[in-house]
Amino acid sequence: MPFLTLHPDGAGAEQFIEHCRQPAIEQYLSLPNYAYQLAHIDGELAGVVAMRDNTHLFHMFVPRALHRRGMARRLWQAARDASLARGGVTAFTVNSSAYALPLYESLGFVATGPKVETGGIAFVPMRMELTA
Repeated sequence: MPFLTLHPDGAGAEQFIEHCRQPAIEQYLSLPNYAYQLAHIDGELAGVVAMRDNTHLFHMFVPRALHRRGMARRLWQAARDASLARGGVTAFTVNSSAYALPLYESLGFVATGPKVETGGIAFVPMRMELTA
């Protein structure tokens, strides 16, 4: 939570936190407009990525021990490639935490507005236009 919420203990972000818990994820998995992919290393979960509506990077989580080791980039590439294969994509969007901003910029996302603080979380809306 310290990477996503305004307060390290998650205070004020209870609704957001509930949307990241197992029952919510199970609900998302049952919906046709969400696509999740998992990464494993030696049988252990090493990250998760999810796209909503084939164009919005909805979730990307990597254990802290694997930060800055290329796992997020590989997860994004897998999600991007799967979305492109499904077709109809002209751009991707993401709401980036301040912590992840350098990663998303390195992937080609550009901020489309100022930082937003709402519901106990802060994020920067970002977009990646695809070129023909």
